[in-house]
Amino acid sequence: MTERPLLKKVDAVTIPVPDIDAGLRFYCDALGQELLWRNDEVGQAGLALPGSDTELVLTTRQPYEPNWLVDSADAAAVAVERAGGRILSGPLDIPVGRLAVVADPFGTVLVLLDLSAGTYRAADGTVTGVDPPLASGI
Repeated sequence: MTERPLLKKVDAVTIPVPDIDAGLRFYCDALGQELLWRNDEVGQAGLALPGSDTELVLTTRQPYEPNWLVDSADAAAVAVERAGGRILSGPLDIPVGRLAVVADPFGTVLVLLDLSAGTYRAADGTVTGVDPPLASGI
């Protein structure tokens, strides 16, 4: 058993779209969500949710799912496996850190994400780099 909760918060909820521009027309132009960042290289765009730091992430490559923030995707995947779950993929590097996909003993898929490399830096909605993580952690 871990000393503290493994899942810290919902970092993002991915929403599959046929292409990023179509998704932005619907979610930003029609529904009023604010574009935070866009990374065409990975087929994603992050949108703000007012009153929360959780993002909606439009994606051309992933299914609809929550992404859970953890301190370490590697350690969290091992903890889930030791507790009776399964590692489905990863852990692997992503631009902002590490990601693992696991399943609990009941078959529910959990996407575990750490921001060990930092967070996206954007100018006018376009990703321009990755800012390093805060010294106190994210």
